[in-house]
Amino acid sequence: MKLPGESEERNASLSMKYMLMGVSLSVLLILGVVVFSNKQEEARRQRLRQQEQEKETTVLALEHEEGAGAAGEEGSQGADEEDAQTPVTEQVPVVGFAGRKSMQEVERLYQENKLTASDLDFWDMYPEEEEFVTETGTGTGASAADTSGNAGGEAEKEKSARYDEEAKALAEEEAKKEEEEDPSKDGKHTLLTFADGSEEWVLINPYLEQNTYDYTKLQMRADKMAYYESGRSVSYLGADLSKYNGDVDFQALKESGIEFVMLRLGSRGYGSGQIMLDEKFDEYMNKASEAGLEIGVYFFSQAITAEEAVEESNFIIQTLTERHITYPVAFDMEYVQNDKARVEVLSKEEKTAVARAFLENIKAAGYKPMIYGTKEWLIKEINLTKLTDYDIWLSQQKDIPDYPYKFQMWQYTTEGDIPGVEGDVDLNICFVDYGEK
Repeated sequence: MKLPGESEERNASLSMKYMLMGVSLSVLLILGVVVFSNKQEEARRQRLRQQEQEKETTVLALEHEEGAGAAGEEGSQGADEEDAQTPVTEQVPVVGFAGRKSMQEVERLYQENKLTASDLDFWDMYPEEEEFVTETGTGTGASAADTSGNAGGEAEKEKSARYDEEAKALAEEEAKKEEEEDPSKDGKHTLLTFADGSEEWVLINPYLEQNTYDYTKLQMRADKMAYYESGRSVSYLGADLSKYNGDVDFQALKESGIEFVMLRLGSRGYGSGQIMLDEKFDEYMNKASEAGLEIGVYFFSQAITAEEAVEESNFIIQTLTERHITYPVAFDMEYVQNDKARVEVLSKEEKTAVARAFLENIKAAGYKPMIYGTKEWLIKEINLTKLTDYDIWLSQQKDIPDYPYKFQMWQYTTEGDIPGVEGDVDLNICFVDYGEK
């Protein structure tokens, strides 16, 4: 027995099922159409890519054939006929982009069993050889590598060696230039050290006579300096004395090896300007003569004009009247320690003029004139180029003098110790035997 409405519900349920089935089939149909369309589009794109690739391959192959056209024309007619019978697709070399084989074409030929050894030739993957210029000549990149595997390495070694040589030469040139610019090494300068401790490198005057002494021939024995040649002394040992040395035993000096003395005859006051005879001069003169020593004299000058210089030299000439000396008369102009000297106001040229007036007057009187001074005084305070006619008495207290110009007498110490004199004494070595003149 049916319930009321049961038949209508069953019919409605069946209608719903059929509708759902229809919708599902429609969806499946649409999806199928979409999938099929996508596959068709992909196939179409694949064909287009294949066509483009074949077109590019054909163009590259034709260009390759045109480049080798000359060689092809020289081939035999039989080869041409054989090529004519061969399909065009087999004649075209299988190449790809940038001259490389197309892997798809290689696979295709392999599947068709048409792959040959020439198709596997990979040398065309590399660019054609370009001519280049090396440091030693002209060649190609490939040929250079083929002819010698070590060519590149040898070239680098040669280049490195050449660079090292150039760097070494440049370094030597720079060192030489620095040495030439260094006044202590160029041999053209000499160092001056002043009383205040300051120093100055000055250019050596090439027009003044240079000294040629071989200082390896100097020997010092018990404060006594000597210059030897062929095993015997060719120099003369002396002492310079003034009132400050007090009582002197000249006989003891003689016996201790002193051969000459330079006695201070007098001086001009560096403040007062008065000329004075040394208090010990007469005594020293008499005792030195009795001891048989060679005698020379010096005068401490503070002349500030040529007239005063002549006055000083005339005083010396008058004092030496009826006295016998064999060594020079020396002009000694100096500054004084801890006080102001008269001559400090003079220029270099003025001091030179004063010295020249003094020396010329002494020479005119028949005596041997000489200039006394330190290295610094002789080079900086007077102009030696205007005093070349006069001998030099150098005062430089050191083992070896570095005064660049010729000198005849050298005061090598002011602190000598020798029998006959109490306390320090100035000792000298003379390279000229003035007693023989």
